[in-house]
Amino acid sequence: MGQRIAVVTAGAAGIGRAIADRLVADGFTVLVTDVSAEAVDDAQRAGLHAVVADASKPEDAAALADLVRETFGWLDVLVNNAGVAGPTARVEDIELTDWERTVSINLTAQFLHVKALLPLLRESEAGRILNMSSAAGVLGMFGRSVYSASKSAVFGFTKSLAIELGPEGITTNAICPGAVGGPRIEGVIEAKAAVLGSSVEEVAADYRNQSALGEFIDPASVAGMVSFLVGPDARQINGQMLSVDGFTQKLY
Repeated sequence: MGQRIAVVTAGAAGIGRAIADRLVADGFTVLVTDVSAEAVDDAQRAGLHAVVADASKPEDAAALADLVRETFGWLDVLVNNAGVAGPTARVEDIELTDWERTVSINLTAQFLHVKALLPLLRESEAGRILNMSSAAGVLGMFGRSVYSASKSAVFGFTKSLAIELGPEGITTNAICPGAVGGPRIEGVIEAKAAVLGSSVEEVAADYRNQSALGEFIDPASVAGMVSFLVGPDARQINGQMLSVDGFTQKLY
């Protein structure tokens, strides 16, 4: 097998960085994008190809496609990882601007990158698209209606792509992590505690116990799922919503 090329949006930190590092370990050449120049600098120092880009901007997605075309000539894997937590509030307290921003990054950015990079994926012998969703997209969640809606919409997009692109040998799947440990979930927990009038400790315990394992999800576990889905054993897995959530049955 020759050189394999992967793009990971929001791949310079957090889950995205764990995915990028795992793909490098698997032998991929990885290009990551991120809105944080500091995170991009860190990724470059670690040996990753990395550029500053806003995943929600069409012009940035187009520029990324140009860069991939000029640098590599094709693309094997697109990991649509970019996402934001969005507001934590009762629906009547959510501003339209917050709704639009959350949807633009969690959903529209995936469309923009598929649209821009699809010609390059068609140059691959086995193109793979992975869209990041969430357990919140499956189950819904109090105070998280915007985030949940944006992540649920990823399912319809993923299934439609699987139908459209499957005949070309390109598979599309969605990954649904549970509550992943890190700064983002810590911010959500603090905001949720304020909405509920509960302590941060109580809400954090609720989040841990969403999983039957009673623990936050490790970003490395999500990266492991990506590693499997881009490998040869996953060639016939298409249009699926694959959970990495320790068996989450209810979100609080």
